[in-house]
Amino acid sequence: MREKILVVDDEEAIVDFVSSNLKKEDFDVVTAYSGEEAIEKVQSDSPDLVLLDVMLPEKDGFQVCKEIREFTSVPIIMLTARDEDMDKIIGLEMGADDYVVKPFNPKELVARIKAIFRRLKPAAELVKDQKIKVLNLVLDAFRRKAYVSDKQVELAPREYDLLLMLASNQNKLFTREEILKEVWGYEYVDNRSVDVHIKYIREKLGKPLSECIQTVWGKGYKFVDISKPVE
Repeated sequence: MREKILVVDDEEAIVDFVSSNLKKEDFDVVTAYSGEEAIEKVQSDSPDLVLLDVMLPEKDGFQVCKEIREFTSVPIIMLTARDEDMDKIIGLEMGADDYVVKPFNPKELVARIKAIFRRLKPAAELVKDQKIKVLNLVLDAFRRKAYVSDKQVELAPREYDLLLMLASNQNKLFTREEILKEVWGYEYVDNRSVDVHIKYIREKLGKPLSECIQTVWGKGYKFVDISKPVE
């Protein structure tokens, strides 16, 4: 079954260019030319991934990303003409999974899309039906769901994979570079992306679970079951 990608941009030439390259890679493609249309297409067509332009008229891509995140964790790659750190941080804070700057090489874009799909598939396969339980947290690896006190926590796909990686390797220190390679699938990403994702995972989990994700200053992160005595 082919993955379906929603391409969102107000410039028809860009939509046509991106769509053509994606179809060559055997993806199904649906399109939208405004923020409102994008939200409607996500709801009606259930795409497997969204390519979302930042500079949309009326409702920009950041707002659209935020609204999409209110009802689905579908992976979102932001497209923008501005290579500015603040834009990247805002996009990540709104729930985006990745960020590509225009003009971009279509091969790089396709590589990033495939990296996300590769990341989504093996996580559940590696741990089969395993459920990871720490304090009041349960990670259902097969169904890709997280629960705190039996209430589902809405995590973006990359947030989930990052949490799963840490929680399934308790007490193991991961550098930011190792996390990028394992969770993002490639290394060409700002290290601060990891910090932003950790910040939002902690906020969504709340205390005391947020304290299980420990920062090792100057090195990276590790997951520790704080209910167990320190060895």
